[in-house]
Amino acid sequence: MRTGEPLVEIRDLGIFYRLHRTKRVNLKHMLLNRNLLTRAPVHWALRHVNLSCQPGETWGVVGPNGAGKSTLCLVLSRILVPDEGEINVRGKVSTLVTLGAGLNRELSGRANIYLMGAFLGIPRKEIDERIEDIIAFTELGDFIDQPVRSYSSGMRSRLNFSVATELRPEILLLDEVLAVGDTAFRVKSQERMREMMGQSKLIVIVSHELDFLESICSHALWLEKGCVRGCGTAGQVLGDYREAVLGTRTSPRVARCTALPEYDPI
Repeated sequence: MRTGEPLVEIRDLGIFYRLHRTKRVNLKHMLLNRNLLTRAPVHWALRHVNLSCQPGETWGVVGPNGAGKSTLCLVLSRILVPDEGEINVRGKVSTLVTLGAGLNRELSGRANIYLMGAFLGIPRKEIDERIEDIIAFTELGDFIDQPVRSYSSGMRSRLNFSVATELRPEILLLDEVLAVGDTAFRVKSQERMREMMGQSKLIVIVSHELDFLESICSHALWLEKGCVRGCGTAGQVLGDYREAVLGTRTSPRVARCTALPEYDPI
């Protein structure tokens, strides 16, 4: 990557879904009416989204449920392909989109460390060198050799977070994975993310916990109904979002997301 080049560049991004019809149709009807699916109503999960993220930044993504936050993570993870616009992601991405994501419930925590490392493309030798540090960070003790099915959601979250951050991807995406867990571990998580910031990694965190985001993020993106309502420094955007959610003020500095007409692009 060239000096000063963004790790993430998004230009006029759009992602849409076709809404399912409630009426049941059989295969024969579908074959005789091949344009049935193309006439289904369209819902834009994201529309006209622009974003540029530089190395060393930590981004918080906020917005109400259904705003498009998780969809954005799936796009950054290259799981979803844009229907409109362009996206460039430069660097290895590690994504934790749910508690326990990527874990095999029948395997032990130790075995899952190797499994997750393989998913991230990390050589086994490198995992061997770091596995004791990973286990120590999880604070799982003897549970590390027990099947993951015996873990609580907080224990799975610890294991996931410890592997993803110890293996140090260029880009780390966290989608509400730190919503559970005790206070001490959450403090450790924040400290680790600050370390990653010092190593010029990019972190994107989706969360409803504004205090946490304000303590860790340098920048923030506010999504509403799939549109960008605010984008910039964390203090400004999160402050505006907090006041809007509390109903005390709608910031004049933030452009409103106007309703977009639904149309069929295909």
